[in-house]
Amino acid sequence: MTAPVFVVEHFHAGEGGRYVLDGPEGRHAVSVKRLRAGEDVVLTDGAGRWADCVVTGSEGKDRLVVHMDSVSEEPAEEPRLTVVQALPKGDRGELAVETMTETGVDAIVPWTASRCVTQWKGERGLKALAKWRATAREAGKQSRRVRFPEVADAMTTRQVAALLAKADLAAVLHESGDEPLATAELPARGEIVLVIGPEGGVSPEELTLFAEAGARAYRLGRSVLRTSTAGTAAAALLLGRTGRWS
Repeated sequence: MTAPVFVVEHFHAGEGGRYVLDGPEGRHAVSVKRLRAGEDVVLTDGAGRWADCVVTGSEGKDRLVVHMDSVSEEPAEEPRLTVVQALPKGDRGELAVETMTETGVDAIVPWTASRCVTQWKGERGLKALAKWRATAREAGKQSRRVRFPEVADAMTTRQVAALLAKADLAAVLHESGDEPLATAELPARGEIVLVIGPEGGVSPEELTLFAEAGARAYRLGRSVLRTSTAGTAAAALLLGRTGRWS
């Protein structure tokens, strides 16, 4: 079994490689995970830097003491995969973020599509965005990632179109697509941007705007997936085809 992952803000070890994991992460390690001397843990900043460590003991209920030898850095993988996720209803947004993070998506962009029932406005929008980011962090830890996906601020349709215009492959999942995503020509480097529409579908006006930005509509399969699961299924297909799952 792989070592559990904990998030840190810095890697400044003391004399002899002694490092103390404190705060909420330390409390979780000591009081919830109940880690003991001799067990392995991984510390990461969530941005690619990480260190293999060995537990040497604990101090109180919220301080885990570990030995840290050195810090490594995992390079960003290519091609980079960004998923533009239309806002689902209820907690399905967190489900989408959780499973896409576990799958290996590099960035997630919340999209306020015209047919979204849910709209992020004011304080409610800020709380929803914070939940998505917290979900990505926790799912990144659970899936043993050391480079967590970035969760951007919510974008409008025109902002999404600008993002698509800069992509090396711009794709929109839609039943009007005449080519399956499984046969799309993928770039070896650069960025893939994939758009997942809301339950009500991508509107004709949005499709037109995205096409003008260089995006193409693709089909995923014979069945129709919910917006909260389509991104994960498509990401798994693309990451497998790019070789990132090798």
